[in-house]
Amino acid sequence: MTVNHLNIVVGDMARSLAFYVGLLGMRQTFDILLEGEWIEDVTGCPQAKAHCVFVMPDGGGCRLELLQYLTPEGTALAPNSLPNTPGLRHFALEVDDLDAWYEKLRGAGTVFVSPPVTVPFRIVEGIQKRLCYCHDPDGVIVELCAHLRS
Repeated sequence: MTVNHLNIVVGDMARSLAFYVGLLGMRQTFDILLEGEWIEDVTGCPQAKAHCVFVMPDGGGCRLELLQYLTPEGTALAPNSLPNTPGLRHFALEVDDLDAWYEKLRGAGTVFVSPPVTVPFRIVEGIQKRLCYCHDPDGVIVELCAHLRS
């Protein structure tokens, strides 16, 4: 079994593409309007219609499915949703130069929880992890991380 994709429901597709493609440098791989009985059945949302765009990191890995529901309109999570709120809370993107990505995104107005921190233990022998959390335009927590060999 493998993870095929992660879904992020977005409030504004153009704003989200500016973040994931424009700022993070992912590439858009698919763009379609989802409508009809099949999408209503699978989502349980009557009259569901959604703009669907898949993006993928250039380095490969799991695709992200960005989905903007045109109908029915949903309710956004509370803006103060914290990492300890039950449910899917964040996903992680591994980068080569964490400090450079932090400065680039911060300079573009991305909101960070903190500057990069170093994990005080090693999950894998000989590898030190550094990370930070930021928020995408809809408040989804995105972890940026780097693994440094010691």
